[in-house]
Amino acid sequence: MLLMRKLVSNLVIAGAFAITAGTAQAQTMTVTGKGGGGSPHVNTMWSVGGANISIQYGRPSLKGRPESTMMPLGTPWRTGADEATVLTTDKPIVFGAVKLSPGSYTLNTEPGAKEWHLLIGTLGAPKQWGIPYKKDLEIGRAPMKLGKASAPAEMVTYSIDKGEKGGTLRIEWGTVSVTTPFSVGS
Repeated sequence: MLLMRKLVSNLVIAGAFAITAGTAQAQTMTVTGKGGGGSPHVNTMWSVGGANISIQYGRPSLKGRPESTMMPLGTPWRTGADEATVLTTDKPIVFGAVKLSPGSYTLNTEPGAKEWHLLIGTLGAPKQWGIPYKKDLEIGRAPMKLGKASAPAEMVTYSIDKGEKGGTLRIEWGTVSVTTPFSVGS
């Protein structure tokens, strides 16, 4: 009975955040639990260009570890912790040459010395594990501009900077900030 009340309560809270995200035009972040390694898991939502976009991911912390070992160059990375990072959209969106229909997709990145790539894939199964990288599920890649974060981020953080017809996906961890623009619509 207690479990049922907790489930209903969580659904009500999630619904309220979904309504807020659709009307307030602002980012909302809901903690959804903790992974086996202790990283918090979140669902972050935005309303951008008429699309409702959410990203569910685990937020690992650097804990004093070197960025270079946590984000190795040339190696696909789940860009989160535990389960695969999942982007969900209710409208078509386009990252570079990659056109996505409404639905859910995995997000990975491939760090580079001068540029990163956003790796977008099909979600193979609910709660799909984030490693090893599943190249056979990859839909496409979009270039990401590498920069320096305005302030160091202890935990992996996704955000969207809104634009006129879409926005810019931003991922930050440590002193690293990578961005890629996207548009809403076909």
